[in-house]
Amino acid sequence: MMSSPNETSPLISVLSPGNSQKMESSGEYIVYSRRWYILAVLCILNISNAMIWICFSPIANITHEYYNVDDMSVNWLSLIYLVVCIPLGLVASWMLDTFGLRFGIILGAWLNAIGAIIRVVSTLDIGSNIKFPLVLTGQSIAASAQPLLLFAPTKMAALWFSDGQRATANMIASMSNPLGILIANVVSPAIVYDVSKFQLMIIIFAIPAGVGVIMATAGIWSSVPPTPPTSSAANVSEPFFEGLKKLAKNKAYWVLAISFGSGLGLFTSLTTLLEQILCPRGYGNSFSGLCGALLIAFGILGAAIAGIIVDKTKKFEEVAKLLYGFAAISGVFFALIAREINQAVLIAVATSLFGMFGFALYPICLELSVECSYPVGEAVSAGGLIISGQIQGIIFIIVMQVLAQDLSPFQRQFQNCENGSAPIEKQDIKDFTIPLLAFCAVAAAASTFLIFGFKTEYKRLLAEQQLAAERILHYDSGIYNPAAANQSLESQPSSDAQTDKMAADS
Repeated sequence: MMSSPNETSPLISVLSPGNSQKMESSGEYIVYSRRWYILAVLCILNISNAMIWICFSPIANITHEYYNVDDMSVNWLSLIYLVVCIPLGLVASWMLDTFGLRFGIILGAWLNAIGAIIRVVSTLDIGSNIKFPLVLTGQSIAASAQPLLLFAPTKMAALWFSDGQRATANMIASMSNPLGILIANVVSPAIVYDVSKFQLMIIIFAIPAGVGVIMATAGIWSSVPPTPPTSSAANVSEPFFEGLKKLAKNKAYWVLAISFGSGLGLFTSLTTLLEQILCPRGYGNSFSGLCGALLIAFGILGAAIAGIIVDKTKKFEEVAKLLYGFAAISGVFFALIAREINQAVLIAVATSLFGMFGFALYPICLELSVECSYPVGEAVSAGGLIISGQIQGIIFIIVMQVLAQDLSPFQRQFQNCENGSAPIEKQDIKDFTIPLLAFCAVAAAASTFLIFGFKTEYKRLLAEQQLAAERILHYDSGIYNPAAANQSLESQPSSDAQTDKMAADS
């Protein structure tokens, strides 16, 4: 039970001195400074996990030589993340909602660290025939941590942050994953300029995993704060399987999951295959890494701006549709210009614009998933969107590689894809013209589907507004009782007419 504004919460009074911390109060609800530490830990873990995921893509040709495998095997070092996330995604959602945020973050931290250690072992002086199976095993274990770490930001923001900070907190935590991809795209080609530096890169990328596991294990003490930051955080989410049933019947959620999944899948396929797309046109690893860095750097900038805007305006749907439209246009621009030689500036501009608009969608769509499905658990609703993106990412990567064609003798004179000492005519270098045209079609279809097919009520915000109105009524009557107000909110029937009236009143 929450205390009235003039009383001391019994939950606060029983806190031990060692657990005392700075608190910020807004009316009846309290936010704790500890939330920033949890946010920082989640950011470090997501950065580390993303670095482990994508570090081989910008140096695909050197990875090919180091492990003595073909290009498809190299791609599987990234694809395994998507494959593992699909069956483990629902398990991760269930764990986060059943055992709590602390359990999910710490388990994810340990899986990530173990995977990083096995990757280091794969670079030691052992039999060459087990090096690649070992690194793939390490990737698989780190990949099993990804859903726990990717699904946690929305839940963390809902449980620890006020309604005026939720979108921003979600944005910071969610964008830490692409920040890790940015770091990998810059650092991997910078370190591994030849095959002798490959082991050094693997060791360096294991360090953040070690830092993250120590910070999570030693510093995260609880899944929830002593008192909730908002009325929605005070309420109990739907049971896991009941929440899945509600999502299955939610039309708006399906539209969002499919369209968001397409956008995430396109981004994943682009970051995985970027070096293979650009090198046949004469662009080297360093330029591919630069494009990947620009994609994410401008994406983080766009996400920061969009997160602040939606926190202030609460116009999640309008901003998401606007961003998706511009992201699709930018993606088509990149797909068309990437087919040309000597267009480095335009390619860099196209990737920057695609990142700026596309990345900003990520945290906003995760927040929208909660708003359109409340009171379904945050990990379930956000996790469903990410699983959709992983499934579509696998499909897009495989299809793009199938559609890719051999370079013509004329095209081979421009390529910059050499790996190893094999004659260039025997190397498996592909022309991605047709896959890029398919990329354009998917981007256009997905943006159209979201813009014209998605419409939702902000159920979580409306519920909080209704409770705030009941508070005012109870205060005016002199009989305010927060627990009774919460119980009144939970017992009210949900109907379209009632929700429409709430929206009009707000």
